[in-house]
Amino acid sequence: MNNLFKTGFSKKIPQNLIVKYPLYGGVVITFFTVAFALLYKPLGSHAGRFLGYEATMTVYALLCGITVSGLILVLKQIKFFSHQNDLNLGKELSAIIILLFGMGLTLYFAAFVIEEPASRWNFETFFDSVRNAFLIGIIPFLFFTVINVSRREIVRTVVIPAGVAPNEELIQINSQLKKEKLSFYPSQLIYVESESNYVNFYLQNGEKLQKKVIRNSIIEIEKQLANTPYLFRTHRAFIVNLKKIKSVKGNSLGYRLQLSGTNQEIPVSRNQTREFNQLYKEFC
Repeated sequence: MNNLFKTGFSKKIPQNLIVKYPLYGGVVITFFTVAFALLYKPLGSHAGRFLGYEATMTVYALLCGITVSGLILVLKQIKFFSHQNDLNLGKELSAIIILLFGMGLTLYFAAFVIEEPASRWNFETFFDSVRNAFLIGIIPFLFFTVINVSRREIVRTVVIPAGVAPNEELIQINSQLKKEKLSFYPSQLIYVESESNYVNFYLQNGEKLQKKVIRNSIIEIEKQLANTPYLFRTHRAFIVNLKKIKSVKGNSLGYRLQLSGTNQEIPVSRNQTREFNQLYKEFC
């Protein structure tokens, strides 16, 4: 039973859209909160001392939305929540609890200004504010989480190439040509090389090395790979999968990398060595 519980919470899932996009998340929470309050008038809610009921609920909803957006930005700076490819159900629920608790704090302190004067400085009133935030706010959060869990189950039914971990997210690469696209799993990518107006992707397919060409700049490709931290741009013309490194030669003036699956040596430019060293320790 204990193992089943741990497995469930370590389950890899796509990130909740509310948590992934701060502005989008704030708008969703604001819209849902005000709509729910106006339609159902829940939990004994009432007008404030300066505004009517509709305006009061709108102000509370806006404050909740702003709180959620701000807290999401803070969470993205915390390593525990920031690694896109290491997200699981446990981390997502932890983030949701933090956001809902933040909403509760906002409701509690905002009420000192919005509500009629009363003795609000007590635990019972604080608990009511947090409870209300959880009861109302949990609905949109869980809605997107359930969708993501369901979507993950569908993805798991797709045939995954040999050597690819089941929890890997498929990477989609867009080209400057509308009809041209490329998709692969992170563990399949060995390195990327810029060549004039094109970018060459070197992918491991079983025991074979495949070269795929996309019309784009390496700057744009780097942006599209930004959610996978171990795909690192070592040089103006190269992006490498740090997990494919077999050996490193050189010093602080620059390195030469030997990668598995290819005899090509990849350079690490001098101005990239410091960041490379940090990421190499983390992922290799």
